[in-house]
Amino acid sequence: MIGGIIVTQSNLEKQEAKLKALNQKIKEEKNKIEQRLGKQIISQANLDYANLSNDQIKLLAQQFSEFLKEKTVDH
Repeated sequence: MIGGIIVTQSNLEKQEAKLKALNQKIKEEKNKIEQRLGKQIISQANLDYANLSNDQIKLLAQQFSEFLKEKTVDH
């Protein structure tokens, strides 16, 4: 019985390690998407990186979010 418990525990540890690795991969992919989206918005809007303060970024993000919400309500 002890051997079965050890094998089960080992399998659980392996599954936890796989889950942790998968969660990390998901986090990395989300970061990539966020970076690409931000870069495309900045590029398409011809914004200057040097002139974007944190407050301006928050304001632009809020305005963009409101714009998208309006568009999804319309359709």
